[in-house]
Amino acid sequence: MIQEFKDFIAKGNVMDMAVGIIVGAAFTAIVTSLVGDIINPIIALFTGGIDFSGWFYTLDGSTHASLATAQEAGAPVFAVGSFIMALINFLIIAFVVFLLVKMINRIKSAAEKPEDVAPEVPTGPSELDFLLEIRDALKKG
Repeated sequence: MIQEFKDFIAKGNVMDMAVGIIVGAAFTAIVTSLVGDIINPIIALFTGGIDFSGWFYTLDGSTHASLATAQEAGAPVFAVGSFIMALINFLIIAFVVFLLVKMINRIKSAAEKPEDVAPEVPTGPSELDFLLEIRDALKKG
């Protein structure tokens, strides 16, 4: 079983996946910062200062100053702002991944294009053409 595990880990796909997960985690931190530090303030500017991260409703009717205090009090919370932020994060990540895949596909297709192939040069009549010509000449004569 240990040998099978070693073989599994040594496969290229597993290593590629591990690198992808690590890069994905770092990428997620960048996107979270982009949304929280750049996109949210712009959205708040256009929506009159609404901060989505603090948008929540308590399901038991209690009032709290912030989402954190409501959660600390143990109130059932419907965190609309957190969901909107997660949705914005997803859309940004999906768009960036789309652009990366599009770029990679473009690079692959450019690499797969055959180099300028020289056009075929006509070589003249073949043996079959000569034989058919001789046959036709014998039929006439």
